[in-house]
Amino acid sequence: MNDMIASFMLGFVGSFHCIGMCGPIALTLPVQHLTGGKKMAGILLYNAGRVSAYAIMGLIFGWLGKQLYLGGLQQWLSIITGSLLLLVAILKYSGIRWTRGPQPPNAFTQKIKLHLGQLLQQRRFRTLYAIGFLNGLLPCGLVYLAIAGAIATGDVVKGTLFMAAFGAGTMPAMIGVASFSHLITLSVRNKMRRMIPVVVSLMGVLLILRGLNLGIPYISPTMVPHSEHVVKNCCHKS
Repeated sequence: MNDMIASFMLGFVGSFHCIGMCGPIALTLPVQHLTGGKKMAGILLYNAGRVSAYAIMGLIFGWLGKQLYLGGLQQWLSIITGSLLLLVAILKYSGIRWTRGPQPPNAFTQKIKLHLGQLLQQRRFRTLYAIGFLNGLLPCGLVYLAIAGAIATGDVVKGTLFMAAFGAGTMPAMIGVASFSHLITLSVRNKMRRMIPVVVSLMGVLLILRGLNLGIPYISPTMVPHSEHVVKNCCHKS
């Protein structure tokens, strides 16, 4: 549960930083001519597409984390991931740019942008989910941080929920910029941006504590190595 809260907060404060990239897409959605409930339904449909993309990433990387868990590396995975997140927070406080992160192959990114442009030009209500889904696949340093947390869960379901919580955290700002762009001023964005290293640090500390196996409920529960699970459940043990 602590992981989900931290992931939601990362998405929430990080979304104000990402408005610069995702904001123009949100402002060009084919909903500006709509009013009332239909406009809000379109905005929610777009954001549902983004959250779906994040959740699928969580499923994939949660599965990857599970493979590492099955290899008996769950504690080290959690500690290393947490340490890397703390390092990212320190670099951010030092003024070093870190949000771009590793980039996918350029051909992949260009193909997504091409399809996005085509869907936006159609200006049809039914394309909003696909626009959101493709937008969720665009490179983003904060998404990479959330993916690191999903891997550290070591579980497919938890990884999916972790990334879904991150996506849910981004929704208030994204809905706001699509509905009331004048309310999200540069001052508000700068204040929220300064909170990003704090939330990243919180995630890092939680992951390190989990890896230390201190036996503290919800914060650092006891991790039983996979090999012990196998021995315990084996019907042939002496």
